[in-house]
Amino acid sequence: MKKNCKKLLFYKRTLLLVLGILLLGQSCGKNEADIADVEIIVDELPDPIREYADIDFSHWKITLPVDLNNDNKPDEFQPSSLINYSYQKEANLKQFMFDDTTDTSIVFYNYPAGATTANSSYPRTELREQQTPGDNYNNWSLSEGGIMEGTLKVQSISKDNVSSREYHRVIVMQIHGIISQADMSTYGFEANLAPPLLKMIWDEGNILAYKKTLVSDATTGKDLYDDSTAWTDIKHDFGSVAFNKFTIKIVSLLGKLSVTVNNKTHVFEDISLQKWPFENYFKAGNYLMATETNAFAKIKYYKLEISH
Repeated sequence: MKKNCKKLLFYKRTLLLVLGILLLGQSCGKNEADIADVEIIVDELPDPIREYADIDFSHWKITLPVDLNNDNKPDEFQPSSLINYSYQKEANLKQFMFDDTTDTSIVFYNYPAGATTANSSYPRTELREQQTPGDNYNNWSLSEGGIMEGTLKVQSISKDNVSSREYHRVIVMQIHGIISQADMSTYGFEANLAPPLLKMIWDEGNILAYKKTLVSDATTGKDLYDDSTAWTDIKHDFGSVAFNKFTIKIVSLLGKLSVTVNNKTHVFEDISLQKWPFENYFKAGNYLMATETNAFAKIKYYKLEISH
């Protein structure tokens, strides 16, 4: 890719030089205004066309729905295997994460292939944020905040023959919770598992935001860490995007969570966000909410950015 870009840049500069010489020779005897007009025309030549999606994977690892190395866990690829288009060279990754040069997107393909993460029965081809590449323990609090913005679309998804839905559902973005190492020590927890604070779900063509809220605002202390009793979901429906391209922007702060889908913004603002006891990390990609053997989904990403 870099070699191709350098070649295009070389050809462009060569063309500019040749045109400049030819036009300079033709401009002898003309006034300065005519020469200025010629310079403007030359400067408007188009830039090289980008072939692949320009997404920085420096702070993302990816989890797959397969266990090809037989370690009883879903296979993962760290940021070092994704950056600088390195994902194109990974044989075991190509089936699940690949380029579509027809529209400069990256496709995340997912189906139930027998490997799922802890506390989930659903498969995922999903990116997980790592503030320190290769390290799952350096995460962020709501007081630090974070922003994630992506442009994507559901390219295709399987029919749901079990429920009343026409199609299966798929989670395309998340803010996921995790118990900090400090709180693990303070409370003596054996695992750092925590619920997602926010799930962005494609459901029958609509984009739904599911956000965790306290069952009782009076909950405090160690009880805040009990996902099974302390927390429940509230929902906001952003309406239909169908199978079209759309943009999601999530801005998270202490006590406030703003979500925008295309031009529609909804703000969650309650005491639950002030009491949220977990650290967090962003997730994006294709988390298919189905277990049937014929289920599948393809999600295209055109843009994905995070900042803190």
